[in-house]
Amino acid sequence: MTDFSVARRNMIDGQLRPNRVTNDLLLSVIADLPRERFLPDAVKSVAYADDDVPLGGGRYLMEPMVLARLIQTLQPSATDKALVVASGPGYGAALLARLVKSVTAVEGDPTLAGSAEQTIKQLGIDNIQIVTGKMEQGAPTSAPYDVILIEGAVREIPKAILDQLAEGGRLGTVIASASAAHGVAHLVVKEGGVTSGRPLFDAGTPLLPGFAPPPRFAF
Repeated sequence: MTDFSVARRNMIDGQLRPNRVTNDLLLSVIADLPRERFLPDAVKSVAYADDDVPLGGGRYLMEPMVLARLIQTLQPSATDKALVVASGPGYGAALLARLVKSVTAVEGDPTLAGSAEQTIKQLGIDNIQIVTGKMEQGAPTSAPYDVILIEGAVREIPKAILDQLAEGGRLGTVIASASAAHGVAHLVVKEGGVTSGRPLFDAGTPLLPGFAPPPRFAF
């Protein structure tokens, strides 16, 4: 039987710290939050593996190192309002909820959204709102957001989501080019009403279903 507390500590010491996850508060939150509770029984044993965990239907729980580095780069603070897009079973939203004032988590799969809501309630986390809807549209009714995390890879970031960034806001995701073997994690910031991004590190994060860019017409 897996000792999840040991597996969690090994993940922190063997995967996160050696890969530049150094924020003490974030590491403390990760050490305290049971990642296995967000997974179906069939895959709980690989909750702390150095890989994306399959959830079915083309969805995955993001690799711990990639998720942790994205959150660290977003520099969440206790006064921030956050949005998690493609929140899946709710693990990323739960991590952010310990670091920010409030989290809106939008998920397109009702089963995953329901599972997230149940787990979050069981863990006593009370500052997350789960929204079931089209993930590529974000959650505009509660916008703008200081922090946006897209919990998966996309070909490009939808404009509808970029428009929900507050002034000074930060967005993190993995952008996967159709021509590249791996995606690249990116940080996008909004300054003076303009969004701009920069690459962070390579990431083999699977593409999210439903985020295909709009077709470009040639004349």
